[in-house]
Amino acid sequence: MSEPSNQATSAAPQELAQDENSIIAERRAKLDAIRAKGVAFPNDFRPQHKTADLQAQYGAISREELEAMDVQVTVAGRMMLKREAGKKAAFATLQDASGLKADGRIQLYVTSDKTGEAAMEAFRHYDLGDILGIAGVLFKTKTDELTIKVTTLRLLTKSLRPLPDKFHGLANQEMKYRQRYVDLIVSEETRRTFKARTAAMNSIRNFMNSNDFMEVETPMLHPIPGGAADKPFITHHNALDMQMYMRIAPELYLKRLVVGGFERVFEVNRNFRNEGVSPRHNPEFTMMEFYAAYVDYKWLMDFTEQVIRKAAVDAHGTAVLTYQGRELDLSKPFQRLTIVGAINKYAPHYTHEQLHDAEFLKAELKKFGVKPHVISGLGALQLSLFEETAEAQLWEPTYIIDYPVEVSPLARASDTVAGITERFELFMTGREIANGFSELNDAEDQAARFQAQVAAKDAGDEEAMFYDADYIRALEYGLPPTGGCGIGIDRLMMLITDSPNIRDVILFPHLRRED
Repeated sequence: MSEPSNQATSAAPQELAQDENSIIAERRAKLDAIRAKGVAFPNDFRPQHKTADLQAQYGAISREELEAMDVQVTVAGRMMLKREAGKKAAFATLQDASGLKADGRIQLYVTSDKTGEAAMEAFRHYDLGDILGIAGVLFKTKTDELTIKVTTLRLLTKSLRPLPDKFHGLANQEMKYRQRYVDLIVSEETRRTFKARTAAMNSIRNFMNSNDFMEVETPMLHPIPGGAADKPFITHHNALDMQMYMRIAPELYLKRLVVGGFERVFEVNRNFRNEGVSPRHNPEFTMMEFYAAYVDYKWLMDFTEQVIRKAAVDAHGTAVLTYQGRELDLSKPFQRLTIVGAINKYAPHYTHEQLHDAEFLKAELKKFGVKPHVISGLGALQLSLFEETAEAQLWEPTYIIDYPVEVSPLARASDTVAGITERFELFMTGREIANGFSELNDAEDQAARFQAQVAAKDAGDEEAMFYDADYIRALEYGLPPTGGCGIGIDRLMMLITDSPNIRDVILFPHLRRED
């Protein structure tokens, strides 16, 4: 018995030679014929098995044992490969989702003596991409490939468009993003990426739940943007006749919940920031933010490290990753450096005196083409120099700690060092992954910080925060000592799945409209 190789997605060669419009027209004609018989798009077939489960359960059983077991199965999925084997037989490959366990494919053996002449003739007119319902008996071919000997064959959905060529798939990267549905059909790598993302998200949620955090949901439409220093998307609520903002961060609402007595909360949230698009930035992205009462930023760093390490192990199988050809080890304790300490390590030619001379820093930043921030105290200038000289070199997981007050309007000030806060940012592969701090719970201090942000906005800083009077009122009821952190889920998934572009880990990334 001969059979085809059960390889990656294929479009039939004769289809590839035709113009796509003529292929679609031909398939529409087939659908019209099916409609005329009154059997188009049935919804009464119920598969009982998944192909990956069948492969796992019966893949290692010998041909003789499997034949003796007489295993009856029903499956459904998309036909990805088809080859005639004489006038009365054909092979095909069926693909289904098979959950998160594996990429599910199984071979079909269709014969007229088992399915009947009418079903066999109908099958000859089925196209790659059609969705089939199959019942049959498991057996193994002479090459030990697990196969279903089909007894019942039904067309459940007629595919009107041809699948991409099996050797090239969706070669155009932009088309992979625009037509993710096709990309998922034909690319095992893409399916694997998003299965890993789901596994990592399940891990994060389970870890948070096991540590007594309560998952909550907070508004995505805000009357005042807050929780981050970023430019918001603006919309209008017609019924209330008021301007509203898409959420840039859930922070202030989550801390309101801690005020209310929920001492450990987290939210997997969608945020929207009206800024640039790049391999690391999408205007709509996912964060996981969490807040815990009676902890500080040092506790947060330890905990965040555990969250990330566990997610990597559960999704990838190990905490030692390979990202773009270079090892990234999450198994070891993450290093911790101050802003100045990081500059000293990665740009050691600067002297202590230079790094504490505001005028020198302004002149040095000008060489990098950096326009000084509206708020340009010494700490902010040091931070800008760090971003230009050290940030991109932080490959191994590194916490940068002790951020200046002027760029940390929601973080608690240090009790021991003037001008800095108990804040950190976590970097890996030269990019920020997380941001956290001991929360500012002094209502009067927070009000003054908001006023400073308003002054900065008035001076031209579009990303400065608004004054949130209701949040101040909440703090006046009393926020216990609290620590909070936000983890960039999309960037973390880039690392776990070895994806070079953030669009690779977002199912439907934003793109310019098609012409």
